[in-house]
Amino acid sequence: MMSKLLVVCLGNYCRSPFAQLALARRGGPRMVVRSAGLIGKWQDQPAHSAMINAARRLDYDLTAHRAQQISLSMLDWADTVLAMDAFVLTTLRAVCGPENENKLCLYLGDRDVPDPMGQDDAAFNECAVLIEAGTVLHTGGRFT
Repeated sequence: MMSKLLVVCLGNYCRSPFAQLALARRGGPRMVVRSAGLIGKWQDQPAHSAMINAARRLDYDLTAHRAQQISLSMLDWADTVLAMDAFVLTTLRAVCGPENENKLCLYLGDRDVPDPMGQDDAAFNECAVLIEAGTVLHTGGRFT
């Protein structure tokens, strides 16, 4: 059975684009992963250059990513919606309606993935490592 995951952060500019790649790699062909942001500030823009570099250090190519704002059709499409932090989760709960409530959870289960925006390259690298490690929570712990 195919799983459909939607990963959401604030702008679809740093955290969720990388999580999309990491989950897709770890989940393999049985998992379809998309990402989006709550706001459209970076709509159609590439991922943050520091996140592209952090992804490259972990052997991922994030250069093809273009940011998109979340839509109700994306929420309907997903089996599971993974919020990068509590603020995103709270906002999703407010906009998605009770029919989608059971789909929503934090990416790391019980804690936030810190937003590296405005910080140095080390913060982006740490964020990427944390996101990659978190894939185990959503893929049954298997690498494919």
